[in-house]
Amino acid sequence: MHRLLVFTLIVLATRAPLAAQTSNATLSADLGTIAKLSFSSTTLSFADADPDVLAQVPASGGAVTITAKARASQGQVVVTVLANGNPRSGVNTLPADAFTWTASGAGFVGGTVSATTPQVVGSWTGSGVHVGSQTFQFRNSWSYPVGVYSMTLTYTLTTP
Repeated sequence: MHRLLVFTLIVLATRAPLAAQTSNATLSADLGTIAKLSFSSTTLSFADADPDVLAQVPASGGAVTITAKARASQGQVVVTVLANGNPRSGVNTLPADAFTWTASGAGFVGGTVSATTPQVVGSWTGSGVHVGSQTFQFRNSWSYPVGVYSMTLTYTLTTP
């Protein structure tokens, strides 16, 4: 009798199910707007040069690589730069627009530094990772007072 019971249990365990049941589950991922801006270098310097020999002094160290990452709606993503004022050495100042840049990379544009109006560095539509570079130059002149000048550039990455 004991063998028959074992056999019956094995047969019942190996039989196909008589009915199947399905059920749905909902998955939700809440992705908000996020932006991240990074640079290969955060310092620019320009060597002293004879204005007759070198009218445009390139930044030491070459181009600065910019990486702009944005998760956004389908609107415009923009990187701008604004100087905190004119370059200053003690009481002396130089014009901020003596500094210009050329750009490379899709969506990146050349421009001129301003202490009053944010200048566009790059722009794109929608989400993505954008990598480009800025190569800065300084307009050299005999009329500039002697000194070590500095200013801060503030970059802003905006997303819709």
